[in-house]
Amino acid sequence: MSKTLEQGKGEVAKLCQYFATNRQSFHAPGVKEAHIRQSLIDPFFEALGWDVRNDSMAAPQYREVIPEDSLDVEGQQKAPDYTFRVGTLKKFYVEAKKCGVNISADPAPAFQLRSYGFSSKLALSILTDFEELGV
Repeated sequence: MSKTLEQGKGEVAKLCQYFATNRQSFHAPGVKEAHIRQSLIDPFFEALGWDVRNDSMAAPQYREVIPEDSLDVEGQQKAPDYTFRVGTLKKFYVEAKKCGVNISADPAPAFQLRSYGFSSKLALSILTDFEELGV
């Protein structure tokens, strides 16, 4: 069952409120990136209509979202946090960072993500930062 645009907007608004209410907890020392992915990033892309958890039980080669997909970057195996696909075609990567990583000031996360996109010849990649949503 697909959701309407209004349902997706409502889910994103609710998620932003959840983050705003719990901002201090998300920034606490020791909070892992995996927790941020489960609590914020996965639900965000699900609200946008992506089947992040493969609820449709699509065959592996047709999954919409591949977490930690293997990728060759300059002869080394790397793993973008998410690979988003339509059918079997990769469309974009998403690299997640835990709260508190200043992606505006630290070029390393952007370089990491750009190297994934460049290696795969993808035009789009997304670096997540809930702080930038203005929450």
